[in-house]
Amino acid sequence: MIPAGWTPHRRDDGEVLGWIRPSGERWVAVDRLGREASGALEWLEAEAVLDERGLGWLAERWLLNGEPVRIAEVTDERIVVLGDEYGAASAVGGTPRRIELPWPAPEGLRLSPRR
Repeated sequence: MIPAGWTPHRRDDGEVLGWIRPSGERWVAVDRLGREASGALEWLEAEAVLDERGLGWLAERWLLNGEPVRIAEVTDERIVVLGDEYGAASAVGGTPRRIELPWPAPEGLRLSPRR
């Protein structure tokens, strides 16, 4: 559940890019996974962080506690990831393991290092 006081920041088509939350007299950008994307900034700077970040980064390769996954769904209540041996399961017709995570994302969900 999105905390009270967080303001959604949307792109032109209405899709939520993240939220802006108060931090004293400044503002912090929070990404779609519920993680801080900036330190305390002016409002327009926090918006710019979310605009620049967009949503494309969600399609990157991820690790969940060291295991490769892909993000399949992100809502304000949950995150769904699929087990992903970097495409191997889908290439041979296998069904990837579906894992439902709470929102905000747990610490164990991390971007995979680039190869």
